[in-house]
Amino acid sequence: MSILAAFMVPHPPMIIPDVGKGSEKEITKTISGYERVGQEIADLQPETILIFSPHSILYSDYFHISPGKGAKGSFRPFAAPQVKFQEEYDTELAEEICRIADGRGFPAGTLGERDASLDHGTMVPLWFVRKYYSGGKIVRIGLSGFPLTDHYRFGEIIREAVEKTGRKTVIIASGDLSHKLQTYGPYGYAPEGPVYDRRIMDVMGRAAFGELFDFNENFLEKAAECGHRSFVIMAGMFDRTAVLAEAYSHESVTGVGYGICSFYPQGEDLSRNFLEQYETRALKALSDKNASSDAYVRLARESVETYLRERRIIRPPQDLPAELLSRRAGAFVSIHKQGKLRGCIGTTEAYRKNLASEIIENAISAATRDPRFSPITEEELPWLEISVDVLGEPEDIESEDDLDVKKYGVIVSCGRRRGLLLPDLEGVDSVEEQVAIARKKGGIQEREHYTLQRFTVVRHH
Repeated sequence: MSILAAFMVPHPPMIIPDVGKGSEKEITKTISGYERVGQEIADLQPETILIFSPHSILYSDYFHISPGKGAKGSFRPFAAPQVKFQEEYDTELAEEICRIADGRGFPAGTLGERDASLDHGTMVPLWFVRKYYSGGKIVRIGLSGFPLTDHYRFGEIIREAVEKTGRKTVIIASGDLSHKLQTYGPYGYAPEGPVYDRRIMDVMGRAAFGELFDFNENFLEKAAECGHRSFVIMAGMFDRTAVLAEAYSHESVTGVGYGICSFYPQGEDLSRNFLEQYETRALKALSDKNASSDAYVRLARESVETYLRERRIIRPPQDLPAELLSRRAGAFVSIHKQGKLRGCIGTTEAYRKNLASEIIENAISAATRDPRFSPITEEELPWLEISVDVLGEPEDIESEDDLDVKKYGVIVSCGRRRGLLLPDLEGVDSVEEQVAIARKKGGIQEREHYTLQRFTVVRHH
């Protein structure tokens, strides 16, 4: 195959002597592992070096491939302008990736570049590569806000382009691990940090790429990692391929995790179709969950499905529980896809003749009118998880002391501006966070005088 090898590497600027000015000696194991990577790439003599960088151009809904014939960069932002790079891009391979992605309606391409300069997630690996090997053009690719499955799928597209062009290619998956490993580190400590580093080094050391999907999005955020999506794109390039993996080093002395691993293809292995396996399991689990949903969630789902397929708003079925047809209340409908919010719209008080109508309208709005997201498409329906929160009456409170992040939602008001946040949300662990997010949603500054209300909800999954 055209893929010669892949390497998972970190990108701390301090590892460059002109930047670190001696502090790089704190991470000697990482330096040793990186030197080995540079030497191995020189031995492989690749025509093209693919680099996936979290610090390249990043969009929530698009994979950016750096355009043009090449780019320059330096470590000027790190007080070392004398460390410079001038790299030539493999335009033929980049164009082939774009062509395949466009043909499949996959959101990747060369549009929207804001800064052509090479980023440090690209330059740190290149510093070690260029010590030993001056050949090979590069292709620089950014990450996205899409689910992990789309990153893996993009890896499959890139591999197809590599095979079609026949390029002898090396992959560099650039990314630090957790940024929250030590209390003295620049980002502090979170218990998820060390757990992430242990898990990812185990998974990558075994090339158990299917387990990359098992990292929950909320867990990844709390661990403050930056390379996971780079690793998943790389894994997608090895779909249905046996891989010889080796972990070279792992360090966390700076409070940030730095891991280095190598991956060498060993021929076809059809049992390593990890995306297909994951999606089969996930769809079965979702189907089982939907089958056991209560009447509130079934109503919301039917509303969304009917509207997306037929552009028709359903009427409340007459066989619904009595409360849905007789009670009036505010309700929020939240839609998630593969662990990430896809839409959430609600009303804090009743606006329609009954709760059923409230849910129907808000479900359609969550799917199609949430300004934070593009409208949900019919193709996404099998992947949607829907929940319905029925709100109790808001009550005025004196201060944050009257709140409980697990029990009460909060409404922050300042004049006509209002921000609301539901209770017991994943990733919101304190009252302070809850109020701050609600303020932000209402466009209310901390210094302004605002009032607080709390409310309870009944959550239907």
